[in-house]
Amino acid sequence: MDKMILSLFELAFNVWVMLAIVLVVLIKYSIKFVPQNRAFVIERFGKYTGTLTAGLGFIFPFIDRVAYDRSLKEQAVDVPSQAAITKDNINLSVDGVLYMKVLDPYKASYGVEEYTFAVTQLAQTTMRSEIGKMELDRTFEEREALNSSIVNSINEAAEPWGVQVLRYEIKDIVPPRSVLEAMERQMKAEREKRADILESEGQRQSAINVAEGDKQAKVLRAEAERQEQILRAEGEARAIEMVAEAKAKALETIGRAADTARGQKAVQLDLATGAINAKREIAKESTVVLMDAQSSEPASVVAQAVAITAAMNNSDAFGFSGREGA
Repeated sequence: MDKMILSLFELAFNVWVMLAIVLVVLIKYSIKFVPQNRAFVIERFGKYTGTLTAGLGFIFPFIDRVAYDRSLKEQAVDVPSQAAITKDNINLSVDGVLYMKVLDPYKASYGVEEYTFAVTQLAQTTMRSEIGKMELDRTFEEREALNSSIVNSINEAAEPWGVQVLRYEIKDIVPPRSVLEAMERQMKAEREKRADILESEGQRQSAINVAEGDKQAKVLRAEAERQEQILRAEGEARAIEMVAEAKAKALETIGRAADTARGQKAVQLDLATGAINAKREIAKESTVVLMDAQSSEPASVVAQAVAITAAMNNSDAFGFSGREGA
């Protein structure tokens, strides 16, 4: 009897243990912890039932399953290099990088088999189409516009897939070797042209500066000469005035002295002396001097000087007689 009870107890214990294990397994498979920026697409018996977002979620074990695990983060997808032909028939090798994110996990799971591959292929075809609308020079100059056009075209086509392309960046545009050599020659010629222009502009500016300097120097030189002439003329005029004033004062003094008896005698003596000196100078300058005997005598010379003085005294021009009469 005791053995039977013990057996029943052991059986009940085992049953409870099994139930606990089953319960733990059911709880483990029914609870889902979804990480941030991820989404679990749930299927029940192969049919979509819902989407679990970040946080704690529950499903029915062995009935529901996580069919797709989609990342909602922005993804960078490399677009392989490919050939493209421009509008002016130049073959280019173009590659890029694509930035996209999943907006609708349901569409990304059931709208397309592999959305990354689909978007990459769409980016390549769109890039070839957009480059075919441009000439070679514009592909380098309008790269930003080209990127925007590719993004808009991809988003229009990728909307049913639940995917949004945020931006597309062209990494490299590689033209043929012959085109590269021609571009290098063109850039070299352009650089040489700019260098020649800058050099000629520098020479022109230098010539202008030299001419302007010469002009200013000439103006300053002319102004200095004008000032010098003005100062010299003013100095000469002042000297002439001073000499004239001195002569006037001297004549005035001589006139006052000559207005006396002693002054008359001094004037007569000075004139006689001057006449003698004049004849002496004439004799020095000429080898032959013809003079009468009377004129060569000193007494005769003095007498002539006295006669000239007397005539001056009697003349109204000198005013001596008038003053004496007064």
